[in-house]
Amino acid sequence: MSSVASSSRSASPENSKASPSSSDNENVHSTRNSQSPGPSNDDSPRTFASLGIIPELCQSCATLAFKAPTPIQVEAIPSALQGRDVIGLAQTGSGKTAAFSLPILQKLWENPQPFFALILAPTRELAYQISQQVTSLGSPLGVRTAVIVGGMDMMSQSIALSKRPHVIVATPGRLMDHLENTKGFSLKNVKFLVMDEADRLLDMDFGPIIDKILKVIPKERNTYLFSATMTTKVAKLQRASLNKPVRVEVATKYSTVSTLLQHYLLLPLKAKDTHLLYIVTELSSCSMIIFTRTVVDAQRLSIMLRRLGFPAIPLHGQMSQSLRLASLNKFKSGGRSILVATDVASRGLDIPLVDLVVNYDMPINSKDYVHRVGRTARAGRSGKSITMVTQYDVEILQRIEAHIGKKMENFAVDKEAVAAFSETVARANREAALEMRESGTGGGGGKRGRDKGKRKGWDDERDRDDDVVEGGMPAKRNKNKFTAGKGKKGR
Repeated sequence: MSSVASSSRSASPENSKASPSSSDNENVHSTRNSQSPGPSNDDSPRTFASLGIIPELCQSCATLAFKAPTPIQVEAIPSALQGRDVIGLAQTGSGKTAAFSLPILQKLWENPQPFFALILAPTRELAYQISQQVTSLGSPLGVRTAVIVGGMDMMSQSIALSKRPHVIVATPGRLMDHLENTKGFSLKNVKFLVMDEADRLLDMDFGPIIDKILKVIPKERNTYLFSATMTTKVAKLQRASLNKPVRVEVATKYSTVSTLLQHYLLLPLKAKDTHLLYIVTELSSCSMIIFTRTVVDAQRLSIMLRRLGFPAIPLHGQMSQSLRLASLNKFKSGGRSILVATDVASRGLDIPLVDLVVNYDMPINSKDYVHRVGRTARAGRSGKSITMVTQYDVEILQRIEAHIGKKMENFAVDKEAVAAFSETVARANREAALEMRESGTGGGGGKRGRDKGKRKGWDDERDRDDDVVEGGMPAKRNKNKFTAGKGKKGR
């Protein structure tokens, strides 16, 4: 990066100066982009070059098969290149990561320096995904990134920070750990702060930690706040940390894409597992994510389906970080076609070619529903969702339909075929329960489970994932009860 970027600086008189302030950057880009920050009113096709992106980054976009900028990119990138703070509101799968990454990388090209940008994400998986995309987009620059999240070794992360990366992608809790405990590490030179999925960052009670982080980074910086929804907490954060921001919004508060076929399946509570097996059997050729509310159900259903010959794999907050990444990578690569997950997987993750989303448990609110079904029908592709609705969930279904402005279609099933699965499912569930007890997973007890609880790393600091809130994390002193929000926050 240094050789390429240094030649870029020598060719530009402005860049031969010392590090420009954010106002200097704004003046430079106001000259480059004489039009207003927003998109032009003409109907001509937009390209990344027309937004002001340099050829090297345009080539990166082409390499990643980004054929044309998405609406959020068209709206946000010109303003960001002019040095403005940005509030971006867009639905999941809209290309928000590139919308904030490209302007940062372009500024980094002009003025390369370590600890240039800090990107905060609510979950570990999203942090890794953002890092991968930043690294891919910044490959012509030789950009160095460091992922700082809970569940991983602090020492190796300290070593990564000592190498002075250009971009840090972090969850707030673990970043705060390093600020307090890693000698020589500070954020005093940060030029860009990004808060991705800001509504969820604040919903998960990261607020006090974010307040501390804001106090130790420079006030003279650019801030990008990207969120699916503008909540009162996000509005408060905007007032506290943004300077005359431009707000870009390309979606309504609750929206799903038109290429998504949405179905509901009304069934008695006691028959959920047999209906799930029917769905999986009928649509076995599909790649699918099955969402559950608790860790226990995610673990149990993945074992049950695997016992019945289906390639299922779990993903939830009680798994170690290495196992979580392994599960995600197996599913992404096609090694497993069924991912049984809690809401850890519902936000931000870009998993290509998911054909079907099954809501085994009804999401609590409409926002969670939109994010879950947003795992399919991405980037213009078609997809399908099936929400399992028991006699206790009808009101929630009606509320979700009202918010998304769309009626779901009934998913028809063969009742005789469903009934025929009863004995098979009962047997597989007994085997799954036995396996969970023996392995000590899912709070099942047993000697191995008790021993595992004493092993180093089992109680490792965890990011505050959604399944901690919903339930499924064992209380430290009660292995048989699952309570909401008992895990450590913010790691």
